[in-house]
Amino acid sequence: MASTGQHRDRKRRRVAAALSACAFTCAITGTALAQSAPQSQSQTQATSALALAAAASVTSSPTATPATGTASATTANPSATVDPQATGSLGREPRLVSDPDFAADVGRLNARETTIDGLSRRTRPDDGTAPGIRLGSFILKPSLTTSYNTETTRTGARRQTRGFLETGLKGSLTSDWSRHELAITGDGIFQRNLSGTGDEKPRQTIDARLRLDITRDTVATLSAGYGFERESTTDPNAVANALEQAGINTFRAGAGITHDFGLIRGSINTSFNRRTYGNVALDNGTTLTLKDRDRNAVTLTGRLGYELSPALIPFLEASVGRTLYDLRTDSLGYERSATSYAGRAGVQVDLGEKLRGEIGAGYETVRFDDGRLAAIDAITFDGLMNWSPQRGTDVALRLATTVEPSTTAGQSGYVAYQLSSEITHALRDNLVARLAGGVTFRNYPSGSTGTDERVLTAGAGLTWDFTRYLALSGDIGYERTTPAVGSSTDVARIGVGLTLRR
Repeated sequence: MASTGQHRDRKRRRVAAALSACAFTCAITGTALAQSAPQSQSQTQATSALALAAAASVTSSPTATPATGTASATTANPSATVDPQATGSLGREPRLVSDPDFAADVGRLNARETTIDGLSRRTRPDDGTAPGIRLGSFILKPSLTTSYNTETTRTGARRQTRGFLETGLKGSLTSDWSRHELAITGDGIFQRNLSGTGDEKPRQTIDARLRLDITRDTVATLSAGYGFERESTTDPNAVANALEQAGINTFRAGAGITHDFGLIRGSINTSFNRRTYGNVALDNGTTLTLKDRDRNAVTLTGRLGYELSPALIPFLEASVGRTLYDLRTDSLGYERSATSYAGRAGVQVDLGEKLRGEIGAGYETVRFDDGRLAAIDAITFDGLMNWSPQRGTDVALRLATTVEPSTTAGQSGYVAYQLSSEITHALRDNLVARLAGGVTFRNYPSGSTGTDERVLTAGAGLTWDFTRYLALSGDIGYERTTPAVGSSTDVARIGVGLTLRR
């Protein structure tokens, strides 16, 4: 019995030792598998996402038997390893897909430029500009405007009111050549009184300009034009007691050449101007001829400028002119042909769309052939500046000085100083507002019997583009002429119309 019990004890100790050895072996094997799992996971991530899942299952079961763990790592899910060279494999390498530089390297290389502030652009489906009509190598842009207007004129106690229909035709024909350029512009206004009394005021003008690019540094220009207007009742030379003031025809022609001598820019221009006057019907039934006012004028102008920069060019300008009347003497016996001399200094500015134009000041003198007529001497101011303070807003400022002859006995003429400005602002893409104003001073030489005058003008308007081809416009205007002696004349006008353009 004792020997049997001892035998059983030895057998139990052997089984316990064997179990302990097995447990120790399993522990060592589990620890080795647990330590190799991260390396296996890293290698699996380098091949495919499915192999990563298999490695994760091995790591989560460290107590599994070696045989089972090995089978899971080597034979489970045969699609875990993807051969990138296999036929029909269209997928990208997962390592590259997860690379943040991959999209930048092989993505779109011609991406659209973004805005400076990072905001999205708004497309303009209609910029309000008619495309025009192509005629061979020319582009024609015509427009037709019809409006109804009312006008009230008051001079002292006298008042006139009229309602009239006004039709305006405007157009431009511009060449589309690689060199040279021909531009023809025309503008015509026709009026017809429908009610009331008052002078109809038609006017027409057409001009053509040819630019010849002779060389890179030499440009020649040729110009010609015609204009018609009716003399204003507030003009100092207007005929009193006239049923309708005289029509004035103006014929223009010119030629010039400009050359760049490095930083020095020189130009010479000549102009010809002919003005003729029609007859005037008086209220007593007679007709007054104004042929003694018909005249020709020729002017030669030279300019020399120095380019401080492409945007700033100061210049000096000199001109000489001769005016010849068709008749040696006028109806009062005065010889009004004259010679003029002028000099001017100024600056030409070109800052692109922001600021562009020129302005200058000078001196002009006019000497008449008749010794009884006093010479006219004047300080002159001339210029045109276009300023755009912000996109959609444009400001135009004009300065002009002209010497006008007189038709009154003993008077040589007067000097007219004109300052005008116009502001246009785009309230919306299809709605534009306008505001204009100006002042003109008519000064007679000291000792003259003529009286100085001041003319004030103001106006406002709106243009609403239904489409780029059709627009509705409304305008109001006011003009006041105040002489030093006598009654003032006030003219108020309001109108609304439609414009059709192509």
